Amino acid sequence: MRLTPPRRRTYPLADKVVFITGAGRGLGAATATVLAKRGAYVVIADRHLSSAKRTAAALPDGRGLAVECDVTDLGSVRAAVNTTREQRGRIDVVIANAGILGVGGTLRASRPENTAAVMAVNVDGVTNTVAATIEDVIANRGQMVIISSVFAYINGAGAIPYAMSKAAVEQLGRGLNTELAMHGVSVMTAYFSLIETDMIRDGVDADPHLHALLSASPKFMLKRIQPERAAGAIVRGIEDRRRTLTVPGRWRPVSALRGIAAPILDAKYLTDESVQDALVDLETSGIARSSVTR
Repeated sequence: MRLTPPRRRTYPLADKVVFITGAGRGLGAATATVLAKRGAYVVIADRHLSSAKRTAAALPDGRGLAVECDVTDLGSVRAAVNTTREQRGRIDVVIANAGILGVGGTLRASRPENTAAVMAVNVDGVTNTVAATIEDVIANRGQMVIISSVFAYINGAGAIPYAMSKAAVEQLGRGLNTELAMHGVSVMTAYFSLIETDMIRDGVDADPHLHALLSASPKFMLKRIQPERAAGAIVRGIEDRRRTLTVPGRWRPVSALRGIAAPILDAKYLTDESVQDALVDLETSGIARSSVTR
């Protein structure tokens, strides 16, 4: 006898409580706006309370709650979660959005503490968020969203710590989705390319050497998307209880064929003079910068 899997029902967001880290600006703030328009109550958790309050105040019908939250500190995350329970009574959906790019440069020219800072926010911050909210999400058979990146599976030269961190949270999302299925919880791992946010403008556009390195990459990698588009995709993914989300869609075949595509891209970087020249400039500037600050 053939078993037909049950059809997934749309997950209604009206009156759901959604906890988003790093939501004071950028993708997190844009996602909060879309969620509020769907009728959700949104908790804006950010280490900069003033930014969180500004985002919350812009949401309609008092559907925003601002809480101070440093994701690198488990105690801070738990305090933000406790405030959410007191003010909203529950947590249905968690979006682990907080992340940083770090200082661009080769690993040779980078200080170990730079790598540690990226991992503290992008990896420890996500696991702290999961640890502090997992029981609430299980109790409400809700959802978690883990924000990864296409840099989880493409060559991260020039930004190795960032690529490492996104590969780590990819594995967290995939494993969690399997482990929490028994509790009726779904976990979506979201992969984005470059989103037009302050993180990219301050971390990539402001560094001519890193910008030159990216410019030497295949052209499809350079296409940027607006935060509003990424936010809309996240919300639709939650409503559909999707396990993965990739935006722009042109990255889906790259992900599916990563075992083939990644070695091809690696080989291109090794033989492309513009890439190698950009890396030389990036490393030289990084070493010079480090020598000045030591």
